[in-house]
Amino acid sequence: MVLTAAIAGLGGLLFGYDTGVIAGALLFIKTDFDLGSFAQGLVVAAVPIGAVVGAAIAGPAADTYGRRPMILIAAAVFIVGALASAAAPGVEILVAARIVIGVAIGLASAAAPVYISEVAPPESRGRLVSFFQLAVTIGILVAYLVGLAFDHTEGWRWMLGLGCVPALALAFGMVRMPQSPRWLVMSGDDFAARATLAKIRVDDPDTIDRELGEIKDSLDDKPGAWSELLQPVVKAALVVGVGLAILQQVTGINTVIYYAPTIVEFTGVDSSAGSILAAVGVGVINVGMTVLALRLLDRAGRRTLLMIGVSGMTISLFTLGLAFVGGGGSTFDSVLAIASLMAYVASFAISLGPIFWLLNAEIYPLSVRSKAAGVGTMANWTFNFIVSLTFLLLIEALGRSGAFWFYGAIGIVTLIFCWKLVPETKGKRLEDIQDYFQARVDARKASS
Repeated sequence: MVLTAAIAGLGGLLFGYDTGVIAGALLFIKTDFDLGSFAQGLVVAAVPIGAVVGAAIAGPAADTYGRRPMILIAAAVFIVGALASAAAPGVEILVAARIVIGVAIGLASAAAPVYISEVAPPESRGRLVSFFQLAVTIGILVAYLVGLAFDHTEGWRWMLGLGCVPALALAFGMVRMPQSPRWLVMSGDDFAARATLAKIRVDDPDTIDRELGEIKDSLDDKPGAWSELLQPVVKAALVVGVGLAILQQVTGINTVIYYAPTIVEFTGVDSSAGSILAAVGVGVINVGMTVLALRLLDRAGRRTLLMIGVSGMTISLFTLGLAFVGGGGSTFDSVLAIASLMAYVASFAISLGPIFWLLNAEIYPLSVRSKAAGVGTMANWTFNFIVSLTFLLLIEALGRSGAFWFYGAIGIVTLIFCWKLVPETKGKRLEDIQDYFQARVDARKASS
């Protein structure tokens, strides 16, 4: 079970590697191709453009062909995009190649968490689904280290091209993994579903028949149509999933991850190696705190971690803005900014980072789970694109302090949203979570 989740989670490694590698590569790409703020933003934001497309494809395709084939296709597409971006002769080809990479990441980020949630037992689902986010953070850290290794040669093409390595690992690993038992039931193959459950529930074989029956009871006759997303119970879940998808991005995480070396340069660090090295520190914090989150998600619960983590993010953003008051540049300002960056990433890593992907994979009814999760993923990547494209422009408009204070204000909104709307799903079966949203809809009808 752990092996299955870990291999599927490698889809997150693609996501993380590309997110982190462009942060270091951009320092040299902008010089080689003479890019202004908007063009730099476009190079970064090309991946979210493609990811929206990939997520849109992943939902219905995963229902038709299965979650596992979508992950395999994502790996193949990523390899093509990584090699094309490394060989790009100009910014136009580079942007196009990064859109292809985005399609692969959209496919993987929509299909992999759903796949893991559907094979995981309830008591460890939080930890196992969050392997995806752990892989994201490891990918980011590896990318920062690769950037540091090639800094002296300004080898941004090597940085981008090496992205095909985790894609190859994902492809080879997923070839041996089983289909989701819930997808097999949805496809009418109960025998194969039972065989898969027997393979992945070796520690608790007595529950296989009961779990198979619960899966069948939760399902109508076939995968739900897009129109079923308008049902009150599904809409109630989508409010949570899409809301967290948007808030995860508009609280500014990818301004920090994509532009970490650039932000460090803002503090007065005047060498690319120093900037990337500081970003490596951010990456180490990101991985370490995500490992901590894996231990806490099935103990402390999702809501508790969200409230603690988003509070820390908000405080860190306001402190980061404070570091740039008066233009920054002093040693104290640099230390304060870097410490705030690390505190912000640590807070994100135990809250919105893993918990959005976890909830987006577990709160929807089985019949529309892939489609609904795809909608949440599309929303996430759409706002990833918006934030990535506008960050440098926002700094030009509001100043460095104003930009981070703007994200901090959104953090306050996120706290209110989590407090009022996000349910606790710790330890609940996927089928029980659907009952929770049904109760919420019934309560709303009764009060109206």
